Amino acid sequence: MAEKSKSAMSSVVETIKTIVYALLIAGIFRTFFFQPFWIPSGSMKDTLLIGDFLFVNKMAYGYSYASCPSIIAPGLGIDIGADDFCGFATEKEDRLLGRMPERGDVVVFRHPVTGRDFIKRLIGLPGDTVQMQGGQLFLNGDAVPQQDDGLFRETYEAQGPQGLRPRCANGAVGEGGECVKPRTIETLPNGVSYATLDIGEQALDDTGVYTVPEGHFFFMGDNRDNSTDSRVPQNLGGVGFVPLKDIVGRADRVVFSSAGRSLLHFWTWRGDRFFKAI
Repeated sequence: MAEKSKSAMSSVVETIKTIVYALLIAGIFRTFFFQPFWIPSGSMKDTLLIGDFLFVNKMAYGYSYASCPSIIAPGLGIDIGADDFCGFATEKEDRLLGRMPERGDVVVFRHPVTGRDFIKRLIGLPGDTVQMQGGQLFLNGDAVPQQDDGLFRETYEAQGPQGLRPRCANGAVGEGGECVKPRTIETLPNGVSYATLDIGEQALDDTGVYTVPEGHFFFMGDNRDNSTDSRVPQNLGGVGFVPLKDIVGRADRVVFSSAGRSLLHFWTWRGDRFFKAI
């Protein structure tokens, strides 16, 4: 009997050790190499769609406190941010093995106030001036070239686990109707091109001139009229200027994509987006 009890206890210990080792390996992987990220909103359409799953390359720009993993599960009451793991490094401006992000990169960063992960396109570098005039982007006083690229079409319906519905340029189309938005190809001074979407005349289509401070960056969503980004200051609920230390990494490729409310709804998987380059 004693031998059986001892054997059972040994089995439990081995199981616990296996779990601990697995968690350690996963933590090291997430901290230094790649972090999984689900796209929860439509602010980066049509580059990224709600339900896209990707890995964020943390090696691209080096490491800061923001490279530490975060564990957020509201349903379980868990809210552990990167600063909880690596709070000792939050005030350090330099990055270990640091490299500067490039204009046009799609970047994941920690919101400077809330600590939540955001994903946007890098538009303005330190020292740049950024402005929107009539829905057109101006960098350092020059208009960024735009080219009409037809329409982006999607079904007006609940999207993703949050059940978000898209905003449409063609008004209230009703459930199951065709929601469209004009699509434009924008080309930055370094040659990076990408599609932006437009819903119509909005408040942020015309802004003042933003001057990006040293050590900070200016981000915008590709779905311009449906994005909380650097155009709105942090004290008004926006992103504002993002410091280098808050950058997590670069998004390079969509690994998997599901258009449904649940990953288990295999009939909603988007096979054409598997391993799609961003």
